[in-house]
Amino acid sequence: MIELGIGEHDPVESVMLHVRGGEDDGLPVIFRIFRVLGCRPFGCSTGELLAGDAQAGWNAFQSFRDRTIASDSLGEPQGNCIG
Repeated sequence: MIELGIGEHDPVESVMLHVRGGEDDGLPVIFRIFRVLGCRPFGCSTGELLAGDAQAGWNAFQSFRDRTIASDSLGEPQGNCIG
């Protein structure tokens, strides 16, 4: 699922995509949205612009998320928040 956050100002100055789920088919949609908007996506967890090889970063995030969820279910500390 991809949720769009555009804020309250008109005209819109920025767009935030909140990507949820475990599927790998979200990245092509994200890149398509930003192509139409004429800009490039920025990865909040990496602090860098996303490139065509962003799949590796997405997979790394999924692994981090899965480990965090697993440790939380064991009652262990979750660590730092990423955004």
